[in-house]
Amino acid sequence: MMGMFSRTAFSCQLGRLVSAIFLILALARPATAEPVRYTLDPAHLTVAFLVDHIGYAKTLGIFREVSGGFTYDEAAKTVTDIVVTVRTASVDTFHAQRDAHVRNEDFLDVETHPEMVFEGVEAIAEGPDRGRIIGNLTLLGQTRPIELVVVRNKSAPYPFGRNPPNTLGLSLRGSFDRSDFGMTYGVDNGLVGDRIELLIEVEANAAP
Repeated sequence: MMGMFSRTAFSCQLGRLVSAIFLILALARPATAEPVRYTLDPAHLTVAFLVDHIGYAKTLGIFREVSGGFTYDEAAKTVTDIVVTVRTASVDTFHAQRDAHVRNEDFLDVETHPEMVFEGVEAIAEGPDRGRIIGNLTLLGQTRPIELVVVRNKSAPYPFGRNPPNTLGLSLRGSFDRSDFGMTYGVDNGLVGDRIELLIEVEANAAP
């Protein structure tokens, strides 16, 4: 009887010891980082494009008013919930007369379509710091798929300020045919190229 009691007591003590070990191990594991919402920093954001001009050279343009954000999972290195809105009237090709033409109905038709919107659908990782974002671009009231190649440059607390946010830096490249959106001016006669090359540099700050 005493021997049975001793074995039972030992089993109970062993069970409590094992439970305690599992609890300690669980508490010792680092917490899994939750996905965080990031907002584009307008002071450190470049949305630019290149388009061929009669075969001589490519003309550079930028958009000065861009807003949006995305959700980033630092542990998984994944990006979701991507929405970027561009004010089309903010286009700047560094030539006033050309800008006026680009804003009219031959190109961006900014009065009828004041915004151009990109919405991400899928992010595909191709390494720890590289990948592709597949999404939809809405331009001139038409929505078409577009793919962007992404390089993750850096993710770290911003080096200035008392309580700096974590800042994520990305470089993105892509291209599309403007005629797919009904923008055909100058395509058939070769005055303006159909292919638009996108060059995007982003710094985005984590929500507090």
